[in-house]
Amino acid sequence: MIKSPNQSPLPEAGEGKRGDNGYLGYLLRQAANAYRYRVESVLADLPLTQPQFSALVMLEAYPEHSSADLARLAFLTPQTMSVIVSNLSKSGLITRSPHAVHGRKQHIELTALGHEVLRAAKDRIYALEKDLLSGVSNEEEAIVRRWLVGLL
Repeated sequence: MIKSPNQSPLPEAGEGKRGDNGYLGYLLRQAANAYRYRVESVLADLPLTQPQFSALVMLEAYPEHSSADLARLAFLTPQTMSVIVSNLSKSGLITRSPHAVHGRKQHIELTALGHEVLRAAKDRIYALEKDLLSGVSNEEEAIVRRWLVGLL
């Protein structure tokens, strides 16, 4: 328990309403935050933040889509994605060029360095996810994945 002055102790993660008896929405948010912190930790020595990693993953998977499309796929606002794309460009991980057909739309693609950094990041994230799933059977993992997708 975490002690606050003059108040009852706060529960640690996994205790009280932060544990098995917690509200489902809160537990989902708690898990998402814990995952994000772990991702940031494993990416710490790479020139990449967790949102930038998400943007690069979506860009690699869906290369012909706009920055606004990538924002939707990465659960970010178009304004946030604009900043991310600008920073990725400044760091040499992507290039932007005018789209051949659409006037304001830009064609965004990973550079060789972008592919290299993304590969290193993916290796770390895959190892992290493998660790998260240790002790979970393939069948249980499939159930969790179907349940998470079913929430959409």
